[in-house]
Amino acid sequence: MAKVAHEPVKRAMSRIRDLSADEEARRLAFVRERALRDEVSLLNEAKREGREEGREEGREEGERLHAEKTARNLIARTEMDDAMIAEIAGLSIDEVVRLRGEAKH
Repeated sequence: MAKVAHEPVKRAMSRIRDLSADEEARRLAFVRERALRDEVSLLNEAKREGREEGREEGREEGERLHAEKTARNLIARTEMDDAMIAEIAGLSIDEVVRLRGEAKH
């Protein structure tokens, strides 16, 4: 590597040698490197938490849709009252009333 002829590479290598010899420059480089690693770690943690939240929201949405489907089926196929359907489907009576109203349209 000592025989590099390309001038920009020579300048870069010279700059690296100068910085390596300077204690304060090495310390600052180390601090910058650690800060970058910390930032990457924080971003990765935030992404992981976001994915977990998304999965939980998806599960909750799926459960809600399943309960609504159950209620719609009971509304369409039985003569059960809203309170009984709400209990079976795991919904509130207001939600069953809303679904029954949607079924009439």
